[in-house]
Amino acid sequence: MDTNRTEQGALLATQLGEHLDYLRRFARSRMRDEDLAEEAVQETLLAALESGDRFGGRAKLRTWLTGILLHKIHDEFRRGAREGQHRHSRDESVEGNAPPPEESIASPDGGPDHALHCRQLRAAIDRAVAALPPRQKEAFLLKEVSGLETEQLQSLLGVSTGNVWVLLHRARTHLQAALSREGFSVA
Repeated sequence: MDTNRTEQGALLATQLGEHLDYLRRFARSRMRDEDLAEEAVQETLLAALESGDRFGGRAKLRTWLTGILLHKIHDEFRRGAREGQHRHSRDESVEGNAPPPEESIASPDGGPDHALHCRQLRAAIDRAVAALPPRQKEAFLLKEVSGLETEQLQSLLGVSTGNVWVLLHRARTHLQAALSREGFSVA
């Protein structure tokens, strides 16, 4: 192995350690399960070490790590959604990390028809988000699910502020059209 690359890897490992507490707090703030949060952080560190040569310094190291961590958290949410588990997140939003629709949307007296409508709406939203082009999907999830600000999105995605707005507008327009096609009225 190249000596220069080994030195760079050791330097990156040291820098990663400086952000460990932040990453753990961030993961715990997004996930209910402490073990899953820690696992997401460890996977983030491993991914950063494995792809450290791709970190070009366009963003701060913490921003880059947060982006990786968000992907790991979203992967866990998707995995939980496929398995029918909705216990991983404190957020109540798209990507399978919210409680089942009948718990989060339906009123106690809404009845079975309302609960069915909520499940159908949730499935339509999940399909529409899954069908978004990758960059639009990433921007939408980072903004709407993770609650990141435009400046953070700009840094994470490596695009201008205007491009962030365009990605978000196109994603929302696509979602609105997809829901309308499935018979859901969208304001």
